Amino acid sequence: MKQSKIFYWIVKNFFKFLLIIYNRCSAKWLEKLPENEKFIVACNHASNLDPLIVGCFFPRMLRYLAKEELFTGWFLGTCIRALGAVPVSRASNASAAGALKGFMKLYQEGSDVLIFPEGGRTLDGKLQPLEAGVALIAAHEHAPILPVFIHGSFKAMPPGSAFVKPTKLRVTFGKPLRFSDDVYDSKAGRKIIMDSLTETFRQLEAGE
Repeated sequence: MKQSKIFYWIVKNFFKFLLIIYNRCSAKWLEKLPENEKFIVACNHASNLDPLIVGCFFPRMLRYLAKEELFTGWFLGTCIRALGAVPVSRASNASAAGALKGFMKLYQEGSDVLIFPEGGRTLDGKLQPLEAGVALIAAHEHAPILPVFIHGSFKAMPPGSAFVKPTKLRVTFGKPLRFSDDVYDSKAGRKIIMDSLTETFRQLEAGE
């Protein structure tokens, strides 16, 4: 366990150094992260770089689901596994229910969980409509959501690109979204969660 933690910090700081030097990546926190509260970390998704960027600048290890094809190469597979990625097959992730159960399991195991509410990478660089899965997970676990927005990753490595361009990157960690039990426990509350997250993403996208 100690060795795995050491390897995690080595991999994390190696890629963090590369992002800072090559992409001039910077991180901004709108509110200090509470030490004893675990989050569903919800981020926009424009590039395969996104989980790496968030994972390198989030102070704790993040767990997230990644398609098993990314683990076929030894180097990439070893690195993203060290950064908290969990391989999932297309079959087990084919249904929304299967994906939701996977995220809930990671959260219940005590980890901060990274999720991309758009459901997939944007094809034009703009924020896409959010899917309701993040609200279902938050409601089921009574979990706070930490919204995160990355600027620049679409230009740095758009879908289909095999190389990373030296585009400047900026990641903003927003203020946590917390809701009452009444919101978490009602169907109407899921819309409240989604509306709050959507509005926060739009504000972060605009740089507000």
